[in-house]
Parts: sequence; structure tokens; C-alpha cells
Amino acid sequence: MIPQSFIQDLLSRLDIVSVVERYVPLRRAGANYVACCPFHNEKTPSFSVSPVKQFYHCFGCGAHGTAISFVMEYQGMGFVEAVKELAQSVGMTVPEERQETGRERERKAQVESLTEVMQRAARFYREALKHSEVAIDYLKQRGLTGEIAARFGVGYAPEGWQNLESVFDDYPSSKNLAEAGLVIDNEKGRRYDRFRDRIMFPILDQKGAVIGFGGRVLAQGEPKYLNSPETPLFEKGRELYGLFQARQAIRAAGRVLVVEGYMDVVALAQHGVGYAVATLGTATTPVHVQKLLRQADDVVFCFDGDAAGRKAAWRALENSLELVADDKRLSFLFLPQDEDPDSYIRRQGKEAFEALLNEAVPLSEFLLRELAGRVDMRTEEGRAHFLQTAKPLLGKIPAPALGMLLRKRAAEMAGLERDEAGSLLGVPRRKAAPSQPARRPSRAAPQPPVRLLLELLLVRPGLLRQCPLDVPVESAAAAALAAVAAFLNEGAEGLSAAALLYRFADTPHAPYLEAAARSSRWDGFSEEELAQEFSGAAEKLRQEKVAGERSRTLEKLQQKNLRDLTPEERELYRQSLMLGGSAVQ
Repeated sequence: MIPQSFIQDLLSRLDIVSVVERYVPLRRAGANYVACCPFHNEKTPSFSVSPVKQFYHCFGCGAHGTAISFVMEYQGMGFVEAVKELAQSVGMTVPEERQETGRERERKAQVESLTEVMQRAARFYREALKHSEVAIDYLKQRGLTGEIAARFGVGYAPEGWQNLESVFDDYPSSKNLAEAGLVIDNEKGRRYDRFRDRIMFPILDQKGAVIGFGGRVLAQGEPKYLNSPETPLFEKGRELYGLFQARQAIRAAGRVLVVEGYMDVVALAQHGVGYAVATLGTATTPVHVQKLLRQADDVVFCFDGDAAGRKAAWRALENSLELVADDKRLSFLFLPQDEDPDSYIRRQGKEAFEALLNEAVPLSEFLLRELAGRVDMRTEEGRAHFLQTAKPLLGKIPAPALGMLLRKRAAEMAGLERDEAGSLLGVPRRKAAPSQPARRPSRAAPQPPVRLLLELLLVRPGLLRQCPLDVPVESAAAAALAAVAAFLNEGAEGLSAAALLYRFADTPHAPYLEAAARSSRWDGFSEEELAQEFSGAAEKLRQEKVAGERSRTLEKLQQKNLRDLTPEERELYRQSLMLGGSAVQ
């Protein structure tokens, strides 16, 4: 195992422009370099390489990463092989793999054992399907061919309590079967198969290895879908069913469709819509959204049109806000009553289904329409409540143009003039043209300070030394900023953005760092201007923290009797009321 410190040092020494130019001709375009993407066919260059961040990103297919990931993908190399080749190019010697610790060896052996168990179980379920007329008839009734069933590795878990005993000799005592979620041990010590009399859908990781299963009942029964539990291999909030099989179709279509059921994915693929994936019995998470935006610029969430579907859609929207970008499109499709993607495409066909997709509601429209629908917009109170609920959601949007347009639209819906909207939602006031040239206008105004600070640290990690941060961890994005700041404070400020991205690649913070790395907001800014912007964003973050603490304190004080307050609490209460336009007599 190559030490993390060596990888970070290597990425800091490499020049990604030189690395990419060995394989792809680049031309200068402002602060970056561009080319036609080597990973998909295109006529207009959308592949951008940032020498400042040591990061590449294709705005067409979503491919992105560091010099190491570029060589791996372009050359088809493994990680170690790519590291050795790049290290040799800059005169570095890859250190001998350090001795694995006992815990690391144990973890590696566990993953290998569980992976083998899952593969054997998948083979058993596929074989069982061949011998079950009931299961085969069910799939035929759903319109699936043997070819599509084989593509997705569909199988069948027979009736009975201990069918896997025929595959695993150590069935009664195997820890791996329990840890893989294939069996359940009841309170009486009796062991039985988790999946029984169900169509089985293997869930694959990005390498195509089976990490879990989804089982669907053949007839009536609950639950309709039964998923593998959380295991060392499988984490529902990070995985998407069908993504491994759909990657090529997603790139070809430039779109990814997110549905709710395994059968929806398979049925859509059967009818020529191969770019669909499904969440795994859980709400859409930020990690899901990050994975989706890596695959395509156009993401469509498809839900039932009932109350449960709209609730799931709203949760997906909330978990998408901090990851949206001006060059990405997220939208929501609500199907007609009593329809799902499977039934709709079987009844109406591919052409009608894709026409329906084109009518999906954009995130911006769904957000404002949903909020407005919760209040009476005919009254001042309703419009005030609308603005109150919209403001924190709009504040999460990092995309400059989309965020500004949404703020303006929300203000118009509430009947506010432009200047009135400025103080409430951050819509800039109209200003007279300056009589003399002014300094470059700040790009920080409409942006949440957490996002700005992440972007700036990826451009200049050393800014943290000039202006330390005190980050209140009140959101996932703030947690990412706090983690980066803590890492840099340990003496890692000399690292490039690429090295920082590698350091946090397999953590929950990765989506927020990658979204920040894609920003070109600070291209062409001088060192002085970057420092000024960083200081301003840090001060805004501090003010938000103070305001939050004051608000929480005031809420506690309001729950007390005024006579019971200490002189200090009474003074704080008085100041808070004065800030709100009132005073204590």
C-alpha cells in the first residue's frame, strides 16, 4: 500500500497540463487549457484543465479528477501502475509498500471473503431462476427477455427457509453469511435465509462486483422490495442500482434518470431506455447526487405523483441544492396517477416516455412552486412566510447565475421591489454607473460563505494561514470546510487542490470539494484580491455564527419569565429586541 503522504507529495509536484499534453493537445483559454474530451466524442471542446487546481473536468460527460486518475482512465492502468509511471516522470521513487497493520489485513481479508460469498450467492440465485417456472413466467409477464435478465444478473430466491445451505457447507456457523446480510439468526438461535420466494436483483459496485441484493415479491406481500442490510460491502446511501450497467447509455444520452424500483430500471432498459438507475430503499442523498452529476449534466428524478412521491422529490431537492451548478440541469418528473416507469413504458412505449421526460419540472420551478403552494400567496402573511422559508434554501445554492435568478423570481412572486428584495434575499440593488473605473466587483455577494471559502482554499490553501477560520458545523458543506481547514492546520497548506481532493476522495466531504473544484469563479484574481475575498467570506461566516448563537440564546430567554433574568441576560434580551426594531421600556 503506497503511503498517503507520498501520493499527496506526488500530486503537488506534478504539472497536470504537462501530463495531459502527453496524450491530448491542449490550447490556452484564459487561466485554463481546453481540448475536445478524450473520453467521449465531441466537436466543441468541453474538456478543461486547471493548472492552478491541478484538476481536469469535462463539462460534456462529467469526467474529472487529478493527473493520476487521468492516466488511469486514458491508459487503462491500475492505480499503482499509474502512480509509478508518474513518479518516474518527476524523478520520484515509489517507496516500498509498508507492512499492513493487523487491522488492515483483517479488513482486507473480510472484504475479500464477503465478496466471494456474495458472488456465490448470486450464482445460486441465477441458477435457481432457470429451474423456476413460476419466476420465469412472472418475468415474461413483465415483458423481460432472457437477454435483459442476464445483463442485470437477475435471479430467484426459492421458497423455503435454508436454501443457501446447499451452497455453503458451513451454513449453520458461517459469520460471513451473517455479515453479508444473506441470513438472519433469530432469538432462538435458528438461522434462515433472508431472501425467500423473491426475484433477486444483484447490486453492483463501480467495478461490477456484487455487494448487495434487492428482492421483489412475486405476488402480494410485504415488504414489496427487500434490500440487503448495511454491511462492510454495502451502504445504501452511497450506491445506486443499475449504475454499472447504465454508464455507457448515460454518456451516450447525456442524461441520467433516477427511479424508485429495480423493476423500473430493468423494464426501461428492456424498452431502450438504458440510462436509468434507482435508489436503494432510501432517500436520495448528497452522495447519490454527486455520483449522478459525475455521469451527466442532465439529471431527472422520477417519482409517483402522490403525496409520498412529492415528499421523496422534495427530499431529493433539499439534498441537491448545495451541489447544483449553472452548467447542470436537475429536474423532477411526476407520473400520472397509478403509473410507474415500468407500467408507463410498457403501455406507451419508449417515444412517449421520453417525450414525458422532456416535460420534467426544472428544480427552480419545483422549488418555488412547492413553497408557494404551502401558503396563501394572496395575503401579506403568506408571502412573508414564503420568503422566510425560501431564504435558507436559496442560500444553499452555490451556482451564481441560478442562485441570483431564483432570488429575483422569489422576490417578484412576493411582490417586492428590487431594492426591497436586496435586504431580504441578497438581490443586488441597482447602482449608478461609477464616474471612474472601480475595482473588480466581488463575486462573493450572492454565495454562501462556506462554499466560497472551500473554493478559495482549493485555489490558495495558504490563505488559511493569513486568516484562520472558526467553522460552525451546521451543514454537510460546513463539515467539509471544517475538515479541510483542520487538515491544512496540521501543516498541509503546501498541497495542491488535486492532493486535497485525493485526501478526501472516499469521505462524505468529497461531493462538496469536487463541486468547489469545478468552479472557475476565481480565475484571473490577483493574490491580493483572493486574500480580500477570503477575509470577507470568513468575516461573513463569523457573523452568521454570532447571529445564530444570539438567536438560539434569545429563544431560550424568551421561554423564561422576564423577572427571572439576570442583569446580563436582561441586557442581551434588550439588545436583541432593539436590533429587531423594538425596545424594552
